[in-house]
Amino acid sequence: MAYMSQEGYDKLVAELARLEGTERKKASEAIAEARDKGDLSENSEYDAAKEAQAHLEDKINQIKRTLAEAKIVDTSRLSADSVQILTTVEFTNLANKAKMKYTIVSESEANLREGKISIQTPIAQGLLNKKVGDVVEITIPRGKLSLRIENITIG
Repeated sequence: MAYMSQEGYDKLVAELARLEGTERKKASEAIAEARDKGDLSENSEYDAAKEAQAHLEDKINQIKRTLAEAKIVDTSRLSADSVQILTTVEFTNLANKAKMKYTIVSESEANLREGKISIQTPIAQGLLNKKVGDVVEITIPRGKLSLRIENITIG
């Protein structure tokens, strides 16, 4: 089951519509154009177009699976008492005093540029259910992080 916000769900629905509409049509047109160029056994353009279509269909199926398993979280029922999905966490890296702020989201909504990290990441997993003032030790690929939670807000 994939917990996500209504906004994240709506974005996935829009992406699915775009892929099934315009992108699927473009892929079919590329295959038809390559097919018109003759012998398919030696047509690298045709092979590339078929491969691109297969990747597109995989992506469409993946989004459909995510949407089928989605559970939309009612943010009005969330509490900022502890870190959970769809909460924004401000914390300090105790080693270098760097302050960071991330919103914990589903895998499909993660976007580091927007400050959204997947609930599946080691940092999010280490922060889950912790409270303001807690210091947590988190093991990441590059070693251990020591983080102090400064603030928790919803969304």
